[in-house]
Amino acid sequence: MQKYILIGAALLSLGLSATALADTLSDTTDTATIPEVKPTLSAEDVFALEWANNVQVSPNGQHVVYVRSHYDIMTDGTRNELWLIDVETGAHTPLFADQYQYGNPTWSPDGTRLAFTSNRAGKNQIHVYWLAQQKLTAVTSVQQSPGNLSWSPNGKQLAFMMNEPAPKTDFAKSVKSATKPKDAKWAPAPVVVERTFYQRDGQGVVPSAYRQVFVVPSDGGTARQLTAGAFDHGGPLVWRDNQHIIFGATRAESWEYQTGEQDLWQVNTQSLKLTQLTNQPGGEYSASLSPDGSQLAFLSRSSAPEPYHNAKLQVMNLGNGTIQSLQADLDRSIESPQWLDNKTLAVQYADRGRYKLATVTLNDRRTDLTDKIGGTSISRPYLFGMFSAAADSDVIAFTYGSESRPADVAVYNLKQRDEAKRKRVLTALNEDVLGHRDLAQLNEFTYSSSFDGTEIHGWYLTPPNYDPSKAYPTMVEIHGGPHLAYGPFFSAEHQRYAAEGFVVFYNNYRGSTSYGKDFAMLLDGFYSSDNDLADHLSGLDALIEKGVADPNNLFIAGGSAGGIATAFAVGTTDRFNAAAATNPVINWVSKTLTADSSIGQITNQFPALPWEDPNHYWARSPLSRVGNVKTPVLMFTGEKDRRTPIAETEQFYQALKIRQVPTVMVRIPDAYHGVTARPSRINAKVDYTVAWFKRYLKSADGE
Repeated sequence: MQKYILIGAALLSLGLSATALADTLSDTTDTATIPEVKPTLSAEDVFALEWANNVQVSPNGQHVVYVRSHYDIMTDGTRNELWLIDVETGAHTPLFADQYQYGNPTWSPDGTRLAFTSNRAGKNQIHVYWLAQQKLTAVTSVQQSPGNLSWSPNGKQLAFMMNEPAPKTDFAKSVKSATKPKDAKWAPAPVVVERTFYQRDGQGVVPSAYRQVFVVPSDGGTARQLTAGAFDHGGPLVWRDNQHIIFGATRAESWEYQTGEQDLWQVNTQSLKLTQLTNQPGGEYSASLSPDGSQLAFLSRSSAPEPYHNAKLQVMNLGNGTIQSLQADLDRSIESPQWLDNKTLAVQYADRGRYKLATVTLNDRRTDLTDKIGGTSISRPYLFGMFSAAADSDVIAFTYGSESRPADVAVYNLKQRDEAKRKRVLTALNEDVLGHRDLAQLNEFTYSSSFDGTEIHGWYLTPPNYDPSKAYPTMVEIHGGPHLAYGPFFSAEHQRYAAEGFVVFYNNYRGSTSYGKDFAMLLDGFYSSDNDLADHLSGLDALIEKGVADPNNLFIAGGSAGGIATAFAVGTTDRFNAAAATNPVINWVSKTLTADSSIGQITNQFPALPWEDPNHYWARSPLSRVGNVKTPVLMFTGEKDRRTPIAETEQFYQALKIRQVPTVMVRIPDAYHGVTARPSRINAKVDYTVAWFKRYLKSADGE
């Protein structure tokens, strides 16, 4: 009955009378022959989306545990559950799907237990679950949130990382204050800031603390701190044997100013002796130990003061300390090395808007397996995804991304000879919703930038019920970074824009990753500028030439680096009917001296300090061109943004108001730079942008 109601409502919306509708239904005796009239993606549908992440294959390759995430319409947040899949049968079982949050699933070496983090005990703690016995216990009782879990080879210990509060400084201890009487109600105490890194987007001004390495018995007990000092230590944590753990750190006194430096270290869990394993210029990280314990794979990155570096794969012989470089000529950035056996590694690398899963042998032979890793970015089509391999297992698990669905769980079987069975998608998390929606269709193309002829790779979505004989209102939506990439993946925002009748064009403009270092460096010193603006305008010109885009109805939008590009564009050209800038930078001097990315950005993206070369900062700032702006501008920014502080938005808003240019500032309470972290904010961003753009739509005659 409900199906008839939905069909009837859809047919009535198309202009069929009630009588005609009744005749249509009465003439149909077999409901299976009635085609489903699919609605387009709605704001309510966004709350129903699900996706897979943190897929982890068991040591024997027989199971995959993963974090199944979905939005919660009642809390306007994300629920994270743990689910288990039998690789052979596809049986899909919830391990923990309740009111608590779950993350960081990590298999024990023998595959009989799972460690993970959860707030089941109030604060986030490490828990261990015995699969056969279906028994669960919390093994920590710590005050901070643990992460980077790692089992010892014998399964008796769990290493993890956690923030440890720093002791008071000499200055803080020297301050003498009046004693507060019992039950007195005083104003909050002053916050003393002395650290160089005193703030983090998503957290605000943070208490002074350092990330340290800890260990705890895997059956529960007291956590023991292994590292100390005013240094941040980084994962992953790698057990060399049952008594030594390898990690990353910059243990230099001025480490907060050495933004590109990190070395690999080893700590003895009994004596706490520290041993430095690498000392190359730049950063060494993401270590992985071969099954026989003789070789350590890791990634390295240059510390040259540049905005982009490819990550390179290296392998250290732990017996003699020699280091071998693998895939040195590959002009792409390698990620997440994981051993398959003592001679072969699995890696992923980004190539032309896609992640490729590949194997690399110690004789430097690379074999690409699949380019379907992705799908873990829900709001926009960012190139995010991951995989998991286990030594001596034939199965690699990964997040499977596509243009029409968020991430599902998939596996690749290295020994399967039947090509059709080699790669299998094991879940269909969104078929119950997206399988019944009329989605926009994605189209891929390349074109030449009018700036210098550089080839630019792009995509465009055509609205449901697209008529190729018509030209449509078209928006260019620009990704952030700028050293990130979009790809051919599902995007809730883009699908909703298309459902409102817009062609949505997006590209990987110069500066984007996955096209090699030279391409990424094309924005060095020119972010934002006429250079990348030409990449966007040339793409629109190509769509106009194809008959897709209506030249009288062009719009521009973007977030973060895309918001900067949007603000720069309206100060340079009047081609757009309206603009929507999310989290923009408007003044590079104020941005670099107030944001949490201050030192790293100044060091790597600018030729000098702001007061040493103010002209360069000003030339890159959209505020320098505000006198040219005629385009109506909407701005959408989180009030707690620490990456592109809302004062940037306020500068542009007030400047445009002074000039009497139509402008709206949409302020999002309690939101940081990840302004669409909540599903209601994904919808709000689309809703406000669509309403703004439709105010400035022109009719067919251009009026």
